[in-house]
Amino acid sequence: MSVHKEARRITTHTLQEMKNHHEKIVMLTGYDFSMARILDEAGVDVILVGDSASNVMAGHETTLPITLDQMIYHASSVVRAVKRALVVVDMPFGSYQSNPVRALDSAIRIMKESGAHAVKLEGGQEVQESIRLILSAGVPVMGHLGLTPQSIYKFGTYTVRAREEQEADKLKSDAVLLDSLGCFALVLEKIPAHLAGEVSQSIDIPTIGIGAGGQCDGQVLVTHDLLGITKEFHPRFLRRYMELFDSIQVAVQKYSDDVRSGDFPSTDEQY
Repeated sequence: MSVHKEARRITTHTLQEMKNHHEKIVMLTGYDFSMARILDEAGVDVILVGDSASNVMAGHETTLPITLDQMIYHASSVVRAVKRALVVVDMPFGSYQSNPVRALDSAIRIMKESGAHAVKLEGGQEVQESIRLILSAGVPVMGHLGLTPQSIYKFGTYTVRAREEQEADKLKSDAVLLDSLGCFALVLEKIPAHLAGEVSQSIDIPTIGIGAGGQCDGQVLVTHDLLGITKEFHPRFLRRYMELFDSIQVAVQKYSDDVRSGDFPSTDEQY
C-alpha cells in the first residue's frame, strides 16, 4: 500500500533555490480560506495576502483604507487553509511608513496573530530602516518596487513607472539595497520589461513580476482578475483564464428562476 507523501512546504529558502535552478515562481493573491485552499492545492508557490483586498473584497478605490486589523483577519483565514504555499502579508498603508519601531510592531502583530510566514512592504531607500529593524527581529521581508499602489496620490496615476533614466536608476539602486539588507524576494510592478530583466540579473534574490515582463524569476496576479471575477480592470499585463463574473451570474439567475417557479427544491432535495 502506497503512503501519501505530504507536499513539501515552500520556504524563503525554496524560492532562492528555485531562482538558482531557473525554476519560475508562481504567486497569486488570496484573502479567504476557501480560495486559499484551492490555490494551495493547485500548487501555487506563494500566496500573497495583498492589500488589494481593499479593492476586490471591500470595494475601495485604492489600497489605502484597509487597516492592519483587517489584513490580519484576511491573513489568518488564508493561513488556516494552507499546507504547502508560503504566505506573505502586505503591510498596509500607515503601518510602517511613519517610523521603524511602528513598522516592527506591525510586522510582529501580523506574524503572531495570523501565523503567516513573511511580510511585504513597498519602497526602497525611504523605508530601509524599517526593513532593517523588521529583519533584525527574524521576520522575513519581501520588497516591492516600481508602481507602488500605496503611493498612488503621490504619483497621481497607475501608469508604467521607471521609463525615465533617473527613476530607472533609483529603482536599480533600491533593488540592490533591498537585496543587501536581506529581503528574500522583490516584487517589480508595472515597469519596462528590459529594466525588470536587468534588475533580475543584477541581484541575487528572486524577482516576482506583475506587468514587468517575462524575465522576472516569477509572476503574480490578483486572483480575482485572473478568474474574471472583476470586470472593469483590463491592463495589458492581465491574462484572464476564466470569466467567473458571467458564469456565477448565470448560475445565480438560474437558481432564482428555479426558486420562483417552485422547481427548487424538488422532492429529492428535501427531507
